[in-house]
Amino acid sequence: MLAVLAAGPARAEPALRLLDLPFKVREMRGPHSEVATAVATSGLLPLVRGGDGTRGSPPIAVVWGEEGGAILAVENGAVAVRPIGREAVEDLVASETPRGAVPGTRRALEGPLSAFLTGRTRGPDGGPAATTLTLRERQPLAVSTDPKPVPVATAAVPAGDGAVFAPRPPRIAALGGRPAVLAATLTGADAGGLVLIARPASDPAAWAVSARTAPGPRPALAALGDFSGKGLQAATVDSTGRLTLWNLAPDRIEPGPEAAGYTLGDGEADLADTLAREGGADLALPVAGMPALAIVSARDGLRERLRVALPAPVGTGVAALGEGAGARLVVGLGDGRVAAIALDGGTP
Repeated sequence: MLAVLAAGPARAEPALRLLDLPFKVREMRGPHSEVATAVATSGLLPLVRGGDGTRGSPPIAVVWGEEGGAILAVENGAVAVRPIGREAVEDLVASETPRGAVPGTRRALEGPLSAFLTGRTRGPDGGPAATTLTLRERQPLAVSTDPKPVPVATAAVPAGDGAVFAPRPPRIAALGGRPAVLAATLTGADAGGLVLIARPASDPAAWAVSARTAPGPRPALAALGDFSGKGLQAATVDSTGRLTLWNLAPDRIEPGPEAAGYTLGDGEADLADTLAREGGADLALPVAGMPALAIVSARDGLRERLRVALPAPVGTGVAALGEGAGARLVVGLGDGRVAAIALDGGTP
């Protein structure tokens, strides 16, 4: 009995449920995506009342395929499916790739700032790439009784130093109280790095590369978050399966802890997401070479807090819905199914 008491309460095993969807999922977008934001504000989802009395849309993921679409949201502690027409989703998806962007790529959008890849080209490996990152920022509009178009400031930043931009969405972050953009570059057939694009406070229009990492195995951005509890970091997984956390400042990208054995695939699908925890965040991402999802913590170096076996490899996306004990993960599998996961052992 003393041994049992000393061991403490047993940790609940994660619970998994395959969602009942009448179509194979081809695409998935998480709650931070432009598509999810558009769906949440389009009237397709009923408003819910929060604990503070405010009303708004819950965090959602959006999935669709050739035969339909659906909104995924946590309702009454479990992931619920709300069918929507595929046409409605595709109308919203069209805005992800603005005019002039490299076909098939998606823009990043945060407040008045958007960032997207332009200048279609071929990378060193012969695959698609981009020469330029274009930034567009809506400007304040003077008060007037006459209707006027919103002024937009545009800047174009080349990858530089013999590099091109990898065909993956950039990420917008706030560093030092100012916006910055993080993007992956290609410098060789299987080599690349990260670049940080920022603007000095003295000249808000002068967007430029303010920091870059040394060339290494081709990286892909997994997520941004406060993984160590000490400030914003970027998580990447390179072509060798190495997960790296990078410490970010307006003029620096510094490498942090590393761990091997993960993957983000070769496409544009968002196969990782952050899980908010008290004082920071964990990272959910696929394990390389097996159908499993890892929950990685960086409080004291990188370590796996949990590993969840899946019925098929991750394929179309990973998204966290909600925070704390009531959070649920939805995972788009490579065979077109979607799994809902409750890490606390509750109802997925």
